[in-house]
Amino acid sequence: MSAQTIFFLGATGYLGSHFLSLLNKKNPELHVVALLRSPTPERQSRLKEIYPNISFVEGTLEDDAIIQREVEKANIVINCASSDHLASVKSTLAALETNSKNNPGKPPLYIHVSGLGIISDNARGEPVEHVKEWSDIGLDLKQCDQTNTHLDSDIPIVEAGSRKDNPVRTIIFYPAQIYGVGEGVQKTTLWLRIFLDMIKKLGFAGTWGPGANAMNNIHVQDCAMALYLVLDAALKGKADEGPEGIYFACTLEPKLSYYEWTKIMGDYLHSKGVIQEAGTRPMPNEVVEPLGHYGWSLLGGNQFSRPDRLARLGWEPVETRKLSLADSFPAALDAALAT
Repeated sequence: MSAQTIFFLGATGYLGSHFLSLLNKKNPELHVVALLRSPTPERQSRLKEIYPNISFVEGTLEDDAIIQREVEKANIVINCASSDHLASVKSTLAALETNSKNNPGKPPLYIHVSGLGIISDNARGEPVEHVKEWSDIGLDLKQCDQTNTHLDSDIPIVEAGSRKDNPVRTIIFYPAQIYGVGEGVQKTTLWLRIFLDMIKKLGFAGTWGPGANAMNNIHVQDCAMALYLVLDAALKGKADEGPEGIYFACTLEPKLSYYEWTKIMGDYLHSKGVIQEAGTRPMPNEVVEPLGHYGWSLLGGNQFSRPDRLARLGWEPVETRKLSLADSFPAALDAALAT
């Protein structure tokens, strides 16, 4: 990779900060400009420990002018922040078009981290006899259930990557259920923290419906490595982009149903004295219904996938094979409880 500037969203997050730790080992010459809410000296210092070649711009995903200004100046934009924040995606795409117009023949690269909620079958936690397994090769996002999450942001990104005038190089990265203790600022995955918060409030672990649904999983180290390999391939001109720039980041290691992994959480937290009830059971209506279809689709559906494009890059899920999702819970829950 030649020295270029990356405008980075989500630098303090679970995957984002872990990825920066890996990038520092691989290509520390790349300059990163991070959008940072409340850039206190402590937060800046922590990120500089992870990635010394970094500078900061104060702002949030709501700051259209700031995002557009920085995207217009960058060679690469990586979004590891909220995959469903449509306003920031629109700001990014508008500025990428301007960037391309101002630099003829040098289209900017945009890597957007989304999620496999796009392929949910909306099973509402019920058993399904034959679950469809999706490949990222030949996938048209408009083939997905258009009520699923992430598509409102993802389809415009693919359309921008298909444009002939003022072209943009686009890649969308779709992690499965990420787990494990991270090496960055945020040590634990968002879904674990969300469920832990619910469990502590309810006093028991629970599922959306009976929890028969499942999805593929991936250790955070393997996910960060996959993201790096995609970036490396793109900068070498060897990555699939635009309509073909769809990368599922998942493994074919054994899946756990939501019932199975919430039971592990419930039993462990009960053994630690955090809650009084072991096991798991369906969440009550007052918890699941406020999230409506969004919650049912994301947390009550099956999401079965194959990482066919990553396989073409020679990627292997090394850490996932060492530490399973089931075995990861004690350390991850302890880390989450500690913070």
